[in-house]
Amino acid sequence: MGIRTPFAERFSLTYPILLAPMGGIAGGRLAAAVSNAGGLGLVGGGYGDLEWLEAELALAREGTRRPWGVGVITWHAGIEAVKLALRFRPDVFFLSFGDPRPFAALIKDAGCALICQVQDVDAAQQAKAAGADVIVAQGTEAGGHGAVRAALPLVPSVADAVAPTPVLAAGGISEGRGLAAALMLGAQGAVVGTRFYACQESLGHPSAKRRIVGADGGDTVRTHMFDVVRGYAWPAPFTGRALRNRFTARWAGRDDELARSLDEERPRYQAAAAAGDFETAVVWAGEGVDLIADVPSAAEIVQRIGREAERRLGMASGLIV
Repeated sequence: MGIRTPFAERFSLTYPILLAPMGGIAGGRLAAAVSNAGGLGLVGGGYGDLEWLEAELALAREGTRRPWGVGVITWHAGIEAVKLALRFRPDVFFLSFGDPRPFAALIKDAGCALICQVQDVDAAQQAKAAGADVIVAQGTEAGGHGAVRAALPLVPSVADAVAPTPVLAAGGISEGRGLAAALMLGAQGAVVGTRFYACQESLGHPSAKRRIVGADGGDTVRTHMFDVVRGYAWPAPFTGRALRNRFTARWAGRDDELARSLDEERPRYQAAAAAGDFETAVVWAGEGVDLIADVPSAAEIVQRIGREAERRLGMASGLIV
């Protein structure tokens, strides 16, 4: 069995499921596991740490002979990180949160498919003009960084605006019903992040995974505060969706005051992150945490999502009179 879309066929996928390139969480072992299970695994290059990237890309390259890829934060990662990643010959390169044009030609000249994640229709059209082979429409429900548009209206709007360029849906998709819904909205697949954060191969801290399992969607918040305390000047309109904790309760609505208190707060935050204290440190997570109840293998997640989507799509055909 499997689900056939043009996107899935292009990359020989059993199911059109793409691992979100979560920075520092989606390492080479997780990317390879998702690809080996019939999805498309991506290494999360984040801000472009060259030493980390080299080690994790090597694991992905060695761990699978199926298509795989890498993603970086476009506004922050430099040309050195992109060139380093391309040396490992990934099949796809995922750019998000910034103008893809400085890197697009380099990526495509290397024979690598370019995937651009966007948060509104204008950015989708710009990504298409830049040469994107696939466009991801990311709703605000997503964990980690994003913007304000909800996935339900955004995905079909982007699909219409950039047709026939393939579109994937992202934001709050944690199981098969979400994948089936994405396909009905006009997407050719789904990007899944938080569900894979809470899996065995993820580089996430065990305590962070337990917090995801125990959370619900109302426990998440979009905020700048974790970027402020870590020293990342994210451009508008991006904020990060994370699990609430004592740190968010303390600094809610006080980003400016937090910025003035960094001499004291940053060392405290860094110590908490090193110790796995997630009452202070960040756990990026999307609204789909309601649907996450365990920490299985990546392969089991791919199979669960794919098979549930198959069932739901089959059931939908029975609704037609």
